[in-house]
Amino acid sequence: MDSRTAQLRRYAVLTEGHLTGIHGKTAHGVLRFRASEVAVVVDSTFAGRSVRDVLPALGSDAPIVASIAEALAFRPTSLLVGVATDGGTIPPALREPIVAAAEAGLEIVSGLHELLRDDPQIVAAAKRSGARLWDVRVPPDDIPVFSGAAYDASAYVVLAVGSDCAVGKMTAMLEVERAALAEGARTEFLATGQTGIMISGKGISVDRVISDFATGAAEQLVVGARPDSEVLLVEGQGAIFHPAYAPVTFGLLYGSAPDLLILCHRPNTKRIGGFRTEIPELRELVRAHEDIVRHVKPARVAAVVLDTSALDTEAAAATIEATQRETGLPTDDPVRNGGTTIWRAISAALTTTKKAARLATRNGSPR
Repeated sequence: MDSRTAQLRRYAVLTEGHLTGIHGKTAHGVLRFRASEVAVVVDSTFAGRSVRDVLPALGSDAPIVASIAEALAFRPTSLLVGVATDGGTIPPALREPIVAAAEAGLEIVSGLHELLRDDPQIVAAAKRSGARLWDVRVPPDDIPVFSGAAYDASAYVVLAVGSDCAVGKMTAMLEVERAALAEGARTEFLATGQTGIMISGKGISVDRVISDFATGAAEQLVVGARPDSEVLLVEGQGAIFHPAYAPVTFGLLYGSAPDLLILCHRPNTKRIGGFRTEIPELRELVRAHEDIVRHVKPARVAAVVLDTSALDTEAAAATIEATQRETGLPTDDPVRNGGTTIWRAISAALTTTKKAARLATRNGSPR
């Protein structure tokens, strides 16, 4: 699917019981960045209200209804499964609405690891109505092994990394892209996960790729970017100290061959979600990421992004300032304050990279 196809969709977003929780992040991303394509949200917990009533920060006025039958009145073309569960399984509460939507002829769009095409009940319903099933997470069949071609990319590569999962890596890069485009920069967001693909219309869900080819998948995103893009903003995944999901992080760290890193963190979190693993202090996290890539393709952390959504305005500002003092790095919350500060930090840091010197030598002048 390309972005032109995505723009033809009119989504009913299914979150049944998960709209306000961490597992609703797929819905949150689409509601934030593709709001015009969302016709309605299906979640009986908040039926009768709007998304703005429940989650005002998303800026969406989509109505919320209790069932697929009610959602059909808003004339959606597709049902988007708006949850990202642990392990990527289809939650029991979502199965009946998915089948009902397929019976009604809606295209079903899912980014879960448990594939629609492998579920006999969903497949049977889709066959009866002619509905299309789109498993977003399924990667291309022809991903090669990493070759090193990413090292020679003419565009600068910036990768988001995080202290944990679900700390705003995708959102940060999309907000930075907004700010960069507003300033006339030629940037491109590269999606590496299911929600990012739904938003941008293309990408590879790297966590679904066989491990030997994960770095190759990341590399393909870089070398397959638009030829006129000057800065590639790569969506991050997982965390280097995450006991379950670190492998996908390393695949992106090595495969995308970043020139700079952006470190994302949620303040006041001390442990990796669901585990006893402690999250190091931010200064140590900065050093750890830079040490990991030092012998492969050096890259430094250029800025820190904070998710301050749990803080009030005063506490958020104080936390941003304290983090900047602690790390010595430009720090901001691009959702709360816009992505300009982080974009300008990236733009300034790019001029000090080895790639900048190489491009200046090749072109006879600074980029």
